[in-house]
Amino acid sequence: MEGPGGKSFTGFGFGPIQSALFLYEAYRSGNFESFTAADIDQELVEAVRANGGRYTVNIARPGRIDRFTVEGVELCNPGDPQGRRKIVAAVARSEELCTALPSVAAYPAGGAASVASLLAEGLAARERPLPTIIYTAENHNRAAELLEEQLRARAAGRALEGVQILNTVIGKMSGVITDPAAIARLELAPITPRIPRAVLVEEFNRILISTVRLPGYRRGIEVFVEKDDLLPFEEAKLYGHNAIHALIAYLADLKGWRTIAEAGKDPWIMGTARRAFIEESGAALIHRHARLGDRLFSAEGYAEYADDLLRRMINPNLNDLVERVGRDPARKLAIDDRLYGTMSLALEAGIEPRHLALGAAAGIAFLLRRAGSGVAAPSLPTGLRLPEAPGRLSEPELASLLAALWGEAGRASPHAARLQELSWKAVLELRAMALPA
Repeated sequence: MEGPGGKSFTGFGFGPIQSALFLYEAYRSGNFESFTAADIDQELVEAVRANGGRYTVNIARPGRIDRFTVEGVELCNPGDPQGRRKIVAAVARSEELCTALPSVAAYPAGGAASVASLLAEGLAARERPLPTIIYTAENHNRAAELLEEQLRARAAGRALEGVQILNTVIGKMSGVITDPAAIARLELAPITPRIPRAVLVEEFNRILISTVRLPGYRRGIEVFVEKDDLLPFEEAKLYGHNAIHALIAYLADLKGWRTIAEAGKDPWIMGTARRAFIEESGAALIHRHARLGDRLFSAEGYAEYADDLLRRMINPNLNDLVERVGRDPARKLAIDDRLYGTMSLALEAGIEPRHLALGAAAGIAFLLRRAGSGVAAPSLPTGLRLPEAPGRLSEPELASLLAALWGEAGRASPHAARLQELSWKAVLELRAMALPA
């Protein structure tokens, strides 16, 4: 169903998750009559405004790409005084809101124009409490709690009465395509006719959110799934979805593939990915969360989850670039992040994560090939000596690199030595296969 309903929706940030998930689903629900969004990209704001509040997204399905146009959106720049006033007024009347920002660090950024300040001012402007939910979509397991802290520091009195802030687990793959050749090849619609960017997302919309506890509240975006405890599912996304996505990208980079879809045709990469997903990530998470009784944390349920995600990841219509998935390897190779965090979880369960280690070793090669640019590893100490090529990495150099990547968390980890050992074995295994790790 599409069309005007009775609720108002306000979003902060206008990237793919906001524009092609939250606003898109709010519009499609038919339960909202007004849509407002805030973004500091003035070119984008002017383009949507010039298009009459309409923008188009591209939905990647298994066999085709569909276009969908969302209408009636007022996109405002909070840095503009008039835009700021409109955003505050929209917050005051909205029953559902969403923050979809680059990170939780963006909540207080920008002073009076910050997301936290705009939300606090809008909520405080209400004449009486209005049952309201705020989705936080920053891929952080305490985003809701962190946003609430920011709001309580700014909003006095009863401003937050009847307001619940929700965490989310968003397993939807998305991106903005700026390459004109890719836009033409895939026949993508631009966001608006005057801006040469296209939003491309997969059709998946089974988004998990915290259970809404406001008495009698009915969500306008009805397709999301509520869970009492999101943390196990956040772990399944980080240690399952994110870990294996990165593993595929790093192995694909070793073999010269440009897209994840191309990697999907490589039996060795996909066989390694599936074994890492089910036998290592899955076994570790089932060991950790089987007591919940949720089907996901069973052998059958996790295998279904893994196979479904592997099919979705390699959808050629997503145009998912290896470079994009593998970006920021210094962060992704942290000891508590997707690869080494999953390996640590496996070791705790008595599982040797040999296949995940291959992904980690390939990730190190990915980092080393880009380290000279200063972009891939900005957090590494400037005095750290790295080889000119991944194939020349020695075991002592690997140890120094991992120590630099892991920092204090690595020194505190009981698994650090074993992770280092597994990584070196994986480096040697990749070299034996004549791959440049």
